[in-house]
Amino acid sequence: MKKLIIIFLLCGFFGSTAQDLYLHCGKLIDTKNGKVLIDKTIVVSGKIITGIENGFITPANSEAIIIDLKQKTVMPGLIDMHVHLEGETNPDRYLEVFTLNDADIAFKAANFANRTLLAGFTTVRDLGGTGVNVALRNAINKGTIPGPRIFTAEKAIGTTGGHADPTNGRKKELTGDPGPKEGVINGTDDARKAVRQRYKNGADWIKITATGGVLSLAKNGQNPQFTQDELNEIVRTAGEYGMKVAAHAHGIEGMRRAIKAGVTTIEHGSLMDKETAALMKEYGTYLVPTITAGRYVAAKAKIDGYYPTIIVPKALAIGSKIQKMYGMAYKEGVNIAFGTDAGVFPHGENGKEFGYMVEMGTPPMFAIQSATITNAKILDMEGSLGQLETGFLADIIAVNEDPTLNINTMENVVFVMKEGKIYKQ
Repeated sequence: MKKLIIIFLLCGFFGSTAQDLYLHCGKLIDTKNGKVLIDKTIVVSGKIITGIENGFITPANSEAIIIDLKQKTVMPGLIDMHVHLEGETNPDRYLEVFTLNDADIAFKAANFANRTLLAGFTTVRDLGGTGVNVALRNAINKGTIPGPRIFTAEKAIGTTGGHADPTNGRKKELTGDPGPKEGVINGTDDARKAVRQRYKNGADWIKITATGGVLSLAKNGQNPQFTQDELNEIVRTAGEYGMKVAAHAHGIEGMRRAIKAGVTTIEHGSLMDKETAALMKEYGTYLVPTITAGRYVAAKAKIDGYYPTIIVPKALAIGSKIQKMYGMAYKEGVNIAFGTDAGVFPHGENGKEFGYMVEMGTPPMFAIQSATITNAKILDMEGSLGQLETGFLADIIAVNEDPTLNINTMENVVFVMKEGKIYKQ
């Protein structure tokens, strides 16, 4: 066995799909049925899982490769529904818009994407940046650089002065009057044009900022920022172009307007009450809680100078509430989709979200399912991702321990395969 493993390492197997792979799995997470199976062999040919067998099968083909994961727990590649791959938290983050060119952003994003992949997240939904995220998606799809499969919203859509207005906090000479091209709208005509512009620019999803936000250079972190008509038009137009809508929302009124408009996901949901939770259940809306980001922002807000002064009270008032809100939403039966808001905290630490979910009463298997079969369904990829099944894409990861017994093992992914290519062993 050791000789086989050494041979494929020396031959530069990483990134290759020329030979069939036989993964000997000590434990295997059956995400569809919520069970932990033992002693299984996954057979991978090219990009696809071609078989799952009982026991540890020795291949008849002498050129096939055996990968020994007998001491590991194996599961489908994880899906994070809320990341921002173009940047990462740091005290100088608000100066970077004036100092970084698109090429600078792209090189950073390539590094963050690779770090995310090595953390076990083989698919992500990028919810807004400068638009470089579209080129990043394309480069990864072409195999130019390593990274997770990306579904991107390109630029978020906001209102004048709202959370996604890119000119907030600038002096008058630099503020200008951004419009739909930049993702800023006022009225239903603008709303329709902004969605169409995102489509033209290559977006897969639409992201809106239905309420104020914590990290924008604006005072209010929770007020509603779109009219009901504007939201209705965004969702309607997005649907006509084959796109779904994700809505950033902290405050209740903006959240409710977005839910009634028909958005697919509510991001954060920090101040949600039981009545709003009931509305989400009625409309079938998913909550993407981003607990990790909330906790990180609340902690960093206590460090003098880490964030601009206008952000600190919002971070302290809102960030710390997300985890408790999540516990309520879970108990109320709200649909839950796994998402972290990575970029607000360091990329690659996405796995912490599992532990925070479990702290609030979520069973470990539910947390894992939220990051696999649930998210695959939202992305319309339920026939290809989220399960270890014959015919599915060979997105496969492994951790040292059984996460149903120790959820913190999800923070240390030791094996990563995406579409049959090994990126971490």
